[in-house]
Amino acid sequence: MKSCDQNLKQTILLAERMIELANIGDEDREDTGCGILYGILRDSGYKIKRLADEEKLKHIAKGWWDESC
Repeated sequence: MKSCDQNLKQTILLAERMIELANIGDEDREDTGCGILYGILRDSGYKIKRLADEEKLKHIAKGWWDESC
């Protein structure tokens, strides 16, 4: 597996974890400040995931992506 593919895979997993944590945190929050924090975390996670998924598609189109990813 190419290191660039591994980095993209890890970025996608990190973004998914950010979204998951934001959802959990939002359910458990007790004030609006935490709501803002988890909203920003969720939005950032979705943006990062979208960008990483787009880059993954570029790697696939170039024949670089290792399907084991």
